[in-house]
Amino acid sequence: MGILRIGHVSMRVMDTEAARKHYENVLGMKTTMEDKHGNLYLKCWDEWDKFSVILTPADQAGLNHVAYKVEQDADLDAFQKRIEAYGIHTDMLPEGNLPATGRMLRFHIPSGHEMRLYAQKECVGTEVGSVNPDPWPDNVKGAGVKWLDHLALVCELNPQSNVNHIADNVKFFTDCLDFHLSEQGLVGPNASIQAVAFMFRATKPHDIAFLPGPKAGVHHISFFLDSWHDVLKAADVMAKNKVKIDLAPTRHGITRGETVYFFDPSGNRNETFAGLGYLAQPDRPINTWTEDSLWRGILFHSGEPYAAFTDVYT
Repeated sequence: MGILRIGHVSMRVMDTEAARKHYENVLGMKTTMEDKHGNLYLKCWDEWDKFSVILTPADQAGLNHVAYKVEQDADLDAFQKRIEAYGIHTDMLPEGNLPATGRMLRFHIPSGHEMRLYAQKECVGTEVGSVNPDPWPDNVKGAGVKWLDHLALVCELNPQSNVNHIADNVKFFTDCLDFHLSEQGLVGPNASIQAVAFMFRATKPHDIAFLPGPKAGVHHISFFLDSWHDVLKAADVMAKNKVKIDLAPTRHGITRGETVYFFDPSGNRNETFAGLGYLAQPDRPINTWTEDSLWRGILFHSGEPYAAFTDVYT
């Protein structure tokens, strides 16, 4: 029993055609389906399931839900019992509630974000296939992102009112979903406040991250590239397409990732991320960043605060 990986994110966009051009031409994704409601379903070239990003028309940007794929359909029943016993309400959505997807377990994590678990999604294969595959496809566009890698959620943190949904999420993900903590940032008196948390399920440094803010939201969705050179090329693609870049190519101390941050036309922050950083394992010591070095963990090269990075999100 267990969660395998991130499966998809459903994002709200205010102009679906502008969003389509961004995710196809800048990131290099492919639209695999469009439903009668105008929702777009996209995948990266090295993903085999039918979609990893859903773009839904809305009047405000942000996250609808994030979904993770479990190993077996029976896992959904086991997770439902465990989550309900924890005190969180769940719904089991029938097969087909989301196109090309089996039944889904829906619930809200302590920070208020909607999360779903599913076991089945239509497999369409990667762009290079599975028999004698080439290392990359000839029709790759833009940055040529390989797969949806992770997302970072903004969670309410207010020590004055004793609210810390980051710590609440960490406990829930550990106790109910069998995630492990890889990195954390501790602040406040005697380093008593968990202000940043990165969690994983398999072997990469993080499958989800929790960052602080005054209210719940999504900080970014992230797409994987092979190398630092690919991150630089991605930034070139963004500049050529006049995409608003949030942070030029740099390195994180946390996860050791190489990164560039930018925005889609609706203001949702994207990231292209390279470097596996280290082998994440349940028995690996947790990396802990102290308050005086936390910005170095975020922006390793400068270590200087950049307010927009934490204040701007959808």
